Amino acid sequence: MTTAVAHDDHHHGAPSGIKRWLFSTNHKDIGTMYLIFALVMLFLGGGAAMLIRAELYMPGLQILDPDTYNNMVTNHALIMVFGVVMPAAAGMANWMIPMMIGAPDMALPRLNNLSFWLLPFGAAMLIISMFAPYFPGGGTAVNTGWTLYPPLSIQAGMGMDFTIFTIHILGISSILASINIVTTIVNMRAPGMSWFKLPLFVWAWLLTGLLLIMVMPVLAGGVTMLLFDRHFGTAFFDAAGGGDPVLFQHLFWFFGHPEVYVLLLPSIGILGMVVPTFSRKPLFAYKPLVYSMMCLTALGMVVWAHHQYTVGMSQTVTTYFMIGTILISIPVGYMLFSFIFTMWRGSMSFETPMLFAVAIVLMFSFAGVTGVMLAVVPADLQYHDTYFVVAHFHYALIPGALFGIYAGTFYWLPKWTGHMYNERLGKIFFWWTTISFNMTFFVQHFSGLAGMPRRIVDYSPIYMEFNVISSIGAFAFGLSHLLFLYIIIQTVRGGKKAGDKPWDGAQVGTPGLEWTLSSPPPFHSFETPPLVK
Repeated sequence: MTTAVAHDDHHHGAPSGIKRWLFSTNHKDIGTMYLIFALVMLFLGGGAAMLIRAELYMPGLQILDPDTYNNMVTNHALIMVFGVVMPAAAGMANWMIPMMIGAPDMALPRLNNLSFWLLPFGAAMLIISMFAPYFPGGGTAVNTGWTLYPPLSIQAGMGMDFTIFTIHILGISSILASINIVTTIVNMRAPGMSWFKLPLFVWAWLLTGLLLIMVMPVLAGGVTMLLFDRHFGTAFFDAAGGGDPVLFQHLFWFFGHPEVYVLLLPSIGILGMVVPTFSRKPLFAYKPLVYSMMCLTALGMVVWAHHQYTVGMSQTVTTYFMIGTILISIPVGYMLFSFIFTMWRGSMSFETPMLFAVAIVLMFSFAGVTGVMLAVVPADLQYHDTYFVVAHFHYALIPGALFGIYAGTFYWLPKWTGHMYNERLGKIFFWWTTISFNMTFFVQHFSGLAGMPRRIVDYSPIYMEFNVISSIGAFAFGLSHLLFLYIIIQTVRGGKKAGDKPWDGAQVGTPGLEWTLSSPPPFHSFETPPLVK
């Protein structure tokens, strides 16, 4: 009953102005707020990346001292993971899932409001942590990298405490949002909508939500133990008191590796919507694709220590993690093939969302190849902590997570705003980001293989050429997002009216499309709950 009431509020004498947003229980309003928050944080996190690349443009110290540099590296990662990709994906989930499953709203509308409003406070804490060194007795900046490894994180100053609380707040937000999404999908599907009629995006979020509920508390426990080590005289991770710093690494990566799939799965779900639409074909092998996503989720939970080959685990344990990691390439490869076969002999057209989808398939495959290289222990011992690793995970996360969000944004923007975006500018944005992204990160494979260590403010002049190319690419990549912002503002403010089915015959003379294409094809377009057949 509550959901219906909450939903109706919005239409009958609902609060307007600021109250509409502060107290909103409407899934579309909350989805919009998530998306706006992610966009703001994108520029903050991107700003930190620009500073990093400006510093690395030349050898020697340019603009940042080592502590500030390490702080930028730490915050860039935390902002991008917790402040950009997760909130943006959650915004899309809020907007689209109730409509896709024919529900009036999310299952727990007030919890939905709470899970959003925790985010700005967490973000504020993170920003305060950057200025902690300037407080009296603030100590050093958080200079640990996003992995927060002790003993560095036990010694860092007051900023570290703010960072720990940031993780707690953002973690609670993620868990609450996940509980809400999973509950909605399980309990509020329209009559007759069985599990294998769910659009792929809904499946992706079901698995993402379950993953977050399982792994987020482990990170919370780890950083709480860290807090106790810092202030209450315990020695969980302090070797001097009989503790074990490697224990922290296990707790961190037990969260940190599944987190990678938390960032990737929603994008796979978006691909499952975009690729069939612009190929004008149902998704190829829908059921096996869902099973391979489940397989990915399960395997992702049990390979965490491949981030720790160099800490001195036994050979048996390392071998297990190596084999498990290589096995992950099977479901990932299956998904990529599934999307390629969906396009195969389809009547394809290349609007902006489809361009991003094709780019994801190509560039994410590259991340898969370098991932298999890093999975193999003897090779990884050479690559570990070099720029090769940086190149690998940026190829996984920028095409795999960020480009997926761009594809989803351009795909659903007409749905969200009622206006079509400027297709020409969308295509310019696509080519600009794709070329500059590759310019930034492709060369980092080479500087990594040549032995350039990551997370270090200075480097030997022999790596200079690659770093100059990388920095120029990064500035171009950063700049392209001003165009992205412009396209969004322009679309929100007006433009060509989007019809009920904006992608209906995306180009002249093509057959019509539904908003949501799944396999088997749905018997309704999920605008209204269907009648039971």
